[in-house]
Amino acid sequence: MNKRYSLHKIDSADQFTFSPAEYSYFKYGDKFYAEKFAKELFDGFIAHHPEILETDKEIVVLPSPYMAIPTASNFLCFYFKKHLDFYLFQKGKKSSIISKINRNHTYTTDYGTLSFEDRKSLIANDTYYLDKDFLRGKLCIFIDDIKITGSHEYTVNKILNQYSVNADFLFMYYAELINLEIDPKIENFFNYYTVKNVQDVVDVMSKESFQFNTRIVKYILGLNSENFEYLTSNVKKQHADDLIELAISNNYHLIKEYENNINTLTQTEIYYGN
Repeated sequence: MNKRYSLHKIDSADQFTFSPAEYSYFKYGDKFYAEKFAKELFDGFIAHHPEILETDKEIVVLPSPYMAIPTASNFLCFYFKKHLDFYLFQKGKKSSIISKINRNHTYTTDYGTLSFEDRKSLIANDTYYLDKDFLRGKLCIFIDDIKITGSHEYTVNKILNQYSVNADFLFMYYAELINLEIDPKIENFFNYYTVKNVQDVVDVMSKESFQFNTRIVKYILGLNSENFEYLTSNVKKQHADDLIELAISNNYHLIKEYENNINTLTQTEIYYGN
């Protein structure tokens, strides 16, 4: 089995069945909307395809591939698992297992600006790892927030074929672009709908529901010196400490475009607390 489900279908460039404002906050680390979207996604899925969960196979849920810093879809996946597990509990079934596809590289390019071919070329230079023996014989649910060109699904399927993974696969999305005449750059329209500048990022980071993801870490490390100084002067010290730890864990200190901001962060009292 290899199936796909999406809750929202994007067929227009200016009319949507979900909130672009909420989606933008979600992409920049507001977990409140990750939890909201996850419930909507699960409720929509179970209303239309309850038969898929009528299986004796163990269920594994996986977000989009990442290295050390979770993507926004990781939080969507985490909350989806919560609703899924309660449903399975009510059915007297075993709870699901969360897993991941590991990736070894990262890039500074804003993915939302690229075409399908450009996206495919970019991620083709990456290397991925999954535990094929662990996934064998299971129902694997791959969860992502949005499908625009299908390049990630293409890549995951390529990995599954490469590893000869014998299992059932379900690709699940909060939203999917179905009108192929719409420019893929609409993804950036959603990403930046409410979070447009450094002040908006500071506002998101001030929320109790904030948590770092790959997108916001890359955004911060890519700021010019003036905006970077503004942000680090207006966020919690703990956020600044977490930022440097995450940056190093994802090898961002080896990327030239991020080098200055990482060095600035490590040389100030923000990180060392002096």
